[in-house]
Amino acid sequence: LLTLFLLVATALFSYAGVKAWGIVREEQRRQAVERQLEERERQYRGIFENAQEGILRTTPAGRILLANPALARMFGYGSPEEVIAAVTDIARQAYHDPGERAAIVARLEAEGLLRGYETRMVRRDGSPFWVSLTLTAFRDAEGQTLYYEGIVEEISERKESADRMRRALTATVQAIAATVERRDPYTAGHQQRVADLAQAMGAEMGLPPERVEGLRLAAIIHDLGKISVPAEILSKPTRLSPIEFTLIQTHAQSGYEILQDIAFPWPIARMVREHHERIDGSGYPRGLAGEALLLESRILAVADVVESMASHRPYRPAFGIEAALAEISAKRGALYDAGAVDACLRLFREKGYRIPG
Repeated sequence: LLTLFLLVATALFSYAGVKAWGIVREEQRRQAVERQLEERERQYRGIFENAQEGILRTTPAGRILLANPALARMFGYGSPEEVIAAVTDIARQAYHDPGERAAIVARLEAEGLLRGYETRMVRRDGSPFWVSLTLTAFRDAEGQTLYYEGIVEEISERKESADRMRRALTATVQAIAATVERRDPYTAGHQQRVADLAQAMGAEMGLPPERVEGLRLAAIIHDLGKISVPAEILSKPTRLSPIEFTLIQTHAQSGYEILQDIAFPWPIARMVREHHERIDGSGYPRGLAGEALLLESRILAVADVVESMASHRPYRPAFGIEAALAEISAKRGALYDAGAVDACLRLFREKGYRIPG
């Protein structure tokens, strides 16, 4: 009996010891996890507090729930607590165009993520500035949106620099165009008028403003290559001979060669080379057809034909706008892009467009 008692007691003590050790080990693991969580929280808090970009969280209705110091400074407030208390309707109080937040929310609800969205916002004192937004929609298990959270980066300086560069680029293009037109006084203003029409057509066809701007600049210098054509041919008051006409045709390729190494934000050199191509492949200089041509080039081709026919030339009187519109209508889908022709006809027939000057 004594032996049995000792065996049972030993077993019980061993079990208790193992159990106690297990409890100690579990407590150690719990404390280690807590330390890790505290360290991560400290790291996250450091990033949150010291980030140069604004970090925010908003309700779907537009109330700010969370903000870091950078966001408060960006909007002209002294602390995150101040911006949270003050901004109760972010669309009305922070967006330059209050209606834009609705568009942003619609995209977030549809896609869940918005990355690099550029828009104008306003500071506490009403002064505008540009930002880039990267936002995520956070939802519950049922798919209901809880809040939007993300990063706000101020890009005012970058936008202003880009605007200055664009203004300088436009001035340079205008100077080039003026140089060409001084050599060809009979077509003075032709490039600018084509640019005006091409820009209107691009907008009518729904091209983004950025692409329309590239189209406009290409149109302003689309005849740049004529600088390599003898002036006496450009101003000849009689019909051109076949050889002279061949020389004139070189201007599209010459313009491309002058522009090809300039780092424009748009394929301007290509538009210049393609403005005399036709969608059936009968144009020059490369005989390209259909989708091988840039859409902008197809628009420019139609604008160039309409303005040229409507205007006076040294070797012929103006045909007039009606003859020009009849030409593109008759050859719609054959020589000229159907969408570009339709847009041009709508501008003149339905929207009262007139060629400037």
